[in-house]
Amino acid sequence: MSNVAPSALQALISKAEALAASDDLDGAIAAFEQVLLLRPNEPYALIQLSYLNSLRGHYRRAEEHALAAARTGTTDPRLLAELLPRLRTFNQVPALQAAIDRAKPMSRMPIPLLIAAAAQLSYVNLPSRAIAFLDEARRADPDYPPTLLARAQVLTYLGRFSEAGQDIERSQRRAPEIAQGYWLSAWVRKQTAEANHIAAIERELKRPGRTAEDIALLAFALHKEHDDLGQHEAAWNALVLGCRAKRSRLNYDTGATAELFESLSTFEPAPPATSTGQGDDTLPIFIVGMHRSGTTLLEQLLDGHPDVRGLGELYDFTSAMRHATDHHCRGVIDRKLVERAAGADLAAAGERYLGSVKWRAEGRRCFTDKLPSNFLNIGFIAHALPQAKILHMVRDPVETCFSNLREMFSEANAYSYDPIELADYHRLYKRLMSHWHARFPGRILDVEYAKLVADPEGELRRVADFCGLPFDPAMLDIGARKRAVVTASAVQVRDSIQVRERPKWAPYEQWLAPMIERLQA
Repeated sequence: MSNVAPSALQALISKAEALAASDDLDGAIAAFEQVLLLRPNEPYALIQLSYLNSLRGHYRRAEEHALAAARTGTTDPRLLAELLPRLRTFNQVPALQAAIDRAKPMSRMPIPLLIAAAAQLSYVNLPSRAIAFLDEARRADPDYPPTLLARAQVLTYLGRFSEAGQDIERSQRRAPEIAQGYWLSAWVRKQTAEANHIAAIERELKRPGRTAEDIALLAFALHKEHDDLGQHEAAWNALVLGCRAKRSRLNYDTGATAELFESLSTFEPAPPATSTGQGDDTLPIFIVGMHRSGTTLLEQLLDGHPDVRGLGELYDFTSAMRHATDHHCRGVIDRKLVERAAGADLAAAGERYLGSVKWRAEGRRCFTDKLPSNFLNIGFIAHALPQAKILHMVRDPVETCFSNLREMFSEANAYSYDPIELADYHRLYKRLMSHWHARFPGRILDVEYAKLVADPEGELRRVADFCGLPFDPAMLDIGARKRAVVTASAVQVRDSIQVRERPKWAPYEQWLAPMIERLQA
């Protein structure tokens, strides 16, 4: 049907787009499917059908359309800008990399596509590959601020902090109004009285027309810089400003979270429909817990073992559960996914997960999956992957919550910008972890952060024994790690293990009192 008049095809595409814009998702899906009848394998229609089916919650159809769009071999930069994040949504990393490679050579790729490709590679924990695209973008235009800031972020993941700082400074000279630059510069190094950006940040906060996201970036940067200088009252005031700005953009309901956690605690799986993979000698090691509880540190230490490959924060198990339940939701899980999981083939989800991460393990039998929020998935993991080991990082509640409060995440962790909501979330998390321990005795090992930093060898010996691994002294040499770290701890985890005499939250105790009281209630 290649002889279809372009005007007729465009009219149908315009109709589909109008239906989508009016939130008639089913009508838009039907219209784009008509487009495919007229022109099979039209990549734009396939990409839009992937988006629309995601919005309707149909995970498998959305994934199929994204993969079909990738199979068309399109190299149109505008289409790739939409296709790449689609493929990343489904953790179809080999297909994502193939789509990027088809657009090469890099010298012919427009700068926006180079930046987009690098972003998607970073999101899937491949910053070592991402940096090449940003190097090319910088070669094409050495002073383009979006390139410099994107490159600085990836350089931070790679531990190349000096270079990151240079790119940030170069960007700020060209575009001092970009809020992200101040946020990156605040965290890439410790600020001093002689060298800081406080005056510049305060000036930028007064710039007319600032969005809530801009204010959040600037205020979190200002908090970090005042904190570095020991100016705690000013640091707290900046943190409050940043949290309020960020929270204003997010929807969060503690009651809905409580209902979700309750549904997890009553979850009962269906009898297994397929083999549970008991004979598979692959050993996934899940590192879970609250964000900022020390999960990255534990993974860095374990990665030093010759038999263990640290894979970072993966969403492959989340994808496997979405596929098993054919449900696309925001966040790691929602109540509908939990309901559908009761009738899902969890063993098949486990096999799908192992297949999706096998290429990352590079032949190693053991690997770590360090997505903290997988504590929500423990009930599914325990049934889907009977051989898996689950390490639960436990840290002082006030330290954990304060560290969350002063961290600006992307769109995740909406509970972390209000001290009371954060405390309530921590209490729900603790209750759920107590349930998992009771439900799956012996499957979960609590690893205490305080013990890990005070006696790393003793705690690592306990961890290695739990995982069925011989202890290896190389685990203790954290300074020898060269692997990329794509987490909020990218800077701190490069340092040697340090024991603080005084907790980081102590200077803020008077302002944290309501949160502390709530945690202790």
